[in-house]
Amino acid sequence: MATRHPVAQLARRAAIAPTTPSATSASPGRRLPKALVASALQTRSFATPAPPVTQNAAGSKGPTAMVFLNMGGPSTVDEVGDFLSRLFADGDLIPLGRLQNYIGPLISSRRTPKIRKQYAEIGGGSPIRKWSEYQNEEMCKILDQISPETAPHKPYVAFRYANPLTEEMYNKLLTDGFGNGKGGRAVAFTQYPQYSCSTTGSSINELWKWRQRLEGKATSGTIQWSVIDRWPVHPGLVEAFASNIEKTLAEYPEERRSQVVLLFSAHSLPMTVVNRGDPYPAEVAATVYAVMQRLNFSNPYRLCWQSQVGPQPWLGPQTQTSVEEYIAKGQKDLVLIPIAFTSDHIETLFELDKEVIGESGHTDTVKRVESLNGNPIFIDALATLAKSHLNNGIACSYQMGLRCPGCKSERCAESKKFFAGQERALAV
Repeated sequence: MATRHPVAQLARRAAIAPTTPSATSASPGRRLPKALVASALQTRSFATPAPPVTQNAAGSKGPTAMVFLNMGGPSTVDEVGDFLSRLFADGDLIPLGRLQNYIGPLISSRRTPKIRKQYAEIGGGSPIRKWSEYQNEEMCKILDQISPETAPHKPYVAFRYANPLTEEMYNKLLTDGFGNGKGGRAVAFTQYPQYSCSTTGSSINELWKWRQRLEGKATSGTIQWSVIDRWPVHPGLVEAFASNIEKTLAEYPEERRSQVVLLFSAHSLPMTVVNRGDPYPAEVAATVYAVMQRLNFSNPYRLCWQSQVGPQPWLGPQTQTSVEEYIAKGQKDLVLIPIAFTSDHIETLFELDKEVIGESGHTDTVKRVESLNGNPIFIDALATLAKSHLNNGIACSYQMGLRCPGCKSERCAESKKFFAGQERALAV
């Protein structure tokens, strides 16, 4: 049953369309820091080493904490075991039923040696923390300029399975002067553009859990939360993907270019999750269609799915199988587009680059589109989306209040109810 927003007229309001960012590419003067490009290893510090914030800062409504939510990844090879243990313990992501606490540790321990080798091959760790912190820092710089009334904007990262974990982020917020009787606003900004109960839903449930543990008994002065919970067809996101696709297509001879098949690849889901009514497949498809509209349907295309784990049925067709079967049919010009990821990590750097493309036998004609990473178009899109959210007075999308038809999770119901209820505080 849907959880309705407490302010009915706001709950029924359609999402405000954000301003379309500039479609121009990065200027020669806007370069990434050398250290950012050179190293795939992560520091263990937060994105913001600034002094603690207080609630008497410059903005009339600021400061504002901008919290990026994502799965995360081990920054070093030594963190792989803990990362996998947390991942396979999460029934929202990989539902194993009553045997979750038994089967999860068994699978993670068996996979750890193999996954350690994979991370070693991509530089010794995942770059997702580096890119998440960079993207958030750059977005906050833009927000300070275009939304001074909610400034200063302070960047934080909360990963579900790797450092910095949600608990660590929340304690950092409290240390920095949010909550503890002082109030303050925080925006949970999912970095999964397409909503799934397994990804964004799991991160929001985890955020709600730690909010209840750390602030649940407070009677006043708690952090006011709102959520950017999905943005599959945001114009800036679409433009960033489309511009990267055009750059890759330009690498093919002109006479073959229009016949290159575009294979959009997204992380798959167990069919038990899909059949429960998860909105993710439809939202991924919406992103794909919006990108193809922007490209004027210049090329034939398909959507496929990657990263299946375990023996149970997952959403298909699988990306690697699709590439193999197209090549067997004589279609060797293929471009892979990681459409559900906002930065590089093991799914792009190892699974797509080394397994799918590297084992295809046609590395000269099977290519991958560059991930969004530090793309200025993408970072501008993050800023315009965040500004729209900060201004619209809505705690979360109306869609977020609707549970899946087959949902049995009471934790899901309670977390949705809490975040929708935050609209009262935002309306003051």
